Amino acid sequence: MVSEDTDNESASRSSAQFATTHWSTVLAAGDSASANALAALERLCRAYWYPLYAFARRNGHDPEEAKDSTQAFFEELIEREFIRDVIRERGRFRTFLLTAFKRFLVNEWHRRRTLRRGGGVVILPLDGSATEGAYLAETPVEESPDRVYDRVWARTVMEHALRQLETEFAESGKLREFTNLSPFLSAPADPGEYTEIGAQLGMSPHAIAAAVQRLRRRYRETMRAEIAHTVPLAADIDAEMRYLVELFTP
Repeated sequence: MVSEDTDNESASRSSAQFATTHWSTVLAAGDSASANALAALERLCRAYWYPLYAFARRNGHDPEEAKDSTQAFFEELIEREFIRDVIRERGRFRTFLLTAFKRFLVNEWHRRRTLRRGGGVVILPLDGSATEGAYLAETPVEESPDRVYDRVWARTVMEHALRQLETEFAESGKLREFTNLSPFLSAPADPGEYTEIGAQLGMSPHAIAAAVQRLRRRYRETMRAEIAHTVPLAADIDAEMRYLVELFTP
């Protein structure tokens, strides 16, 4: 979970960076002549593979069918250069992808594939067992397929942002600090917790509280950067962030 970003400085910085980060992954993936196209496609596939898998599962497909459908869909997406359609339409990539996937399933392209398009090249090694385990553990049974897709997308964005933060802290020699403070990204501290953690890290409770605030701010910035890769306008980042918060608000 994450609180909604109301920090004006953070929003201004994100807007300033948007000129170089917005839509970048989708644009690169749609440019077949670019040397970065394959890497961009792989990034999109990794980000959206699990949300689409979860949608297919909730839509009635068994685990193997859902895995094969998702893999085949991405192959179709690449072969037919569907990504160029979303670039022309300049809509949210998340919404475009789900609409295209629904059409793909309705058209019965979800049959198991033994021969892959593109000369037999599989973009991603997909761990179906691990994905199915995550799906069963975290997906409420009463949610619609569309809601499941959106919630898994939101969780994927959050997890990517968290991994990036962990890497940043590790590279700066502060992995222990990150390990102790990251639980407060999704829950407030209980009385005395800052004192306890401060004793472990050699910091005062006030310093711990300030460090948690900085971590939360950086977490929001990192999530905004993740979202910026797949939306065409700066204003869309704010809308997606608000929706992400809504998805995890009781």
